[in-house]
Amino acid sequence: MSYTAEPKQQDTNIKVPLISKIAYGMGDVGCNFSWMFVGNFLMIFYTDVCGISMAAVSLLMLVSRFWDAINDPVIGSLSDRTRSRWGRYRPWLLFGAPATAVVLVLTFWAHPTWSDSAKSLYMYITYCVLVLGYTCVNIPYGTLCGTLTQNIEERAKINTSRSVCAMIAINIINIITLPLISAFGGDNAARGYLLVTVLYGGIFTLCHWFCFAKTKEVVQPPERKKVSLKKQLDAALQNKPYLIALAGQFLFGVTLYGRNADLLYYFKYVEGNENLFTIYSMILIVPSILGAAAFPFVFEKLGNKGHTASLFAAGTGVSLIALYFFSAVSSPIPFYTFAALSQFFFCGFNTAIYAIVPDCVEYGEWKTGVRNDGFQYAFVSLGNKLGMAIGTSALAGVLSALSFAPNQVQNAAVQNAMHYAFSLLPGVLWLITAIVLFFYRISKRSYNQIMSELNAKKAG
Repeated sequence: MSYTAEPKQQDTNIKVPLISKIAYGMGDVGCNFSWMFVGNFLMIFYTDVCGISMAAVSLLMLVSRFWDAINDPVIGSLSDRTRSRWGRYRPWLLFGAPATAVVLVLTFWAHPTWSDSAKSLYMYITYCVLVLGYTCVNIPYGTLCGTLTQNIEERAKINTSRSVCAMIAINIINIITLPLISAFGGDNAARGYLLVTVLYGGIFTLCHWFCFAKTKEVVQPPERKKVSLKKQLDAALQNKPYLIALAGQFLFGVTLYGRNADLLYYFKYVEGNENLFTIYSMILIVPSILGAAAFPFVFEKLGNKGHTASLFAAGTGVSLIALYFFSAVSSPIPFYTFAALSQFFFCGFNTAIYAIVPDCVEYGEWKTGVRNDGFQYAFVSLGNKLGMAIGTSALAGVLSALSFAPNQVQNAAVQNAMHYAFSLLPGVLWLITAIVLFFYRISKRSYNQIMSELNAKKAG
């Protein structure tokens, strides 16, 4: 494979301006006002507001991931081949964000009076189009990080900014959403959800436009011959650090989204008060910020992003297992203490796992000669979404099998399942994630050596 150096590649080991780090972080604020809102609230919106059966929701989560399996690599490959005066990835933020915001609003437009078949069909169409729209924004956004600099410390800082912003956004969403639904809709939850979604869609768009405006792509791929899909897949399979990161993202998706989908059910049906969810979220704000901010310091000590992620994952798992033994109503102090600890470790992990991916891209280029940022990030995203599908569909399937009934007192089996999904089961999965990521082998020293060899090859 032949490479032709471009002028833009002469200085990519650069310091990224503070405004660009903030702008990149704001992109994930936008992402969470869409996707985390969907992850935390859509399932209960379908069952308790729209009146869609839990079994139908479970099937949707599985079917939509087959759709993801098609569109994620396609969008990743298309973004890699995009050429514009704004770069490869930034144009997708500019044009994709407002279109996705419209679909988000349509997804939360309830039609409770429709027939069951009509509601299910509308659910499938809007959700699958939403998934496509989000993919068109999120994959280029995630890939963009690797084009801002090739300095490993700067990338760590960029991802710290991203994670801090994301955690603040997630907690704000969890705190304000239920009160806003009540304020906008009164006794009409459907109207409340719709108006909240209009607001969140606007935030989603503005955040990505800000990210577009204040970031700059300085790392460009070398000119190369067309690489077949098979060769790209073969190159990815030879990239062991990437495969470990992919496995970590899959487990991350199973654990995070399965638990997040359960949160409102847990507080509503197990603790007996869904408003406790707002209190819970308020308590997690400070540990969220501290956990995300702790990543660069732990990474500096360990010198390995995978080991850093492993340490944070283990802390998350132990804290969640301990959380199982306490209640927000009967034992609030230990309950919220372990909840805060789990959030601290989780936010450190969240920063670390996304900081890994750009480094794997350069390792793959060094190992195989193939550089395909968007393609690789697409499979990371797909792994995360497949995990999400398994986590959420498994939860919905189990609750359906145990005879979940919306807006009623649940039987003991349903309550137990919600309790396990809130703490004990995700705690065990976090420990498994820690073990997997412990085998990640790209250290700060080895990465810098890889970059030296890559730069020498391009210069020659």
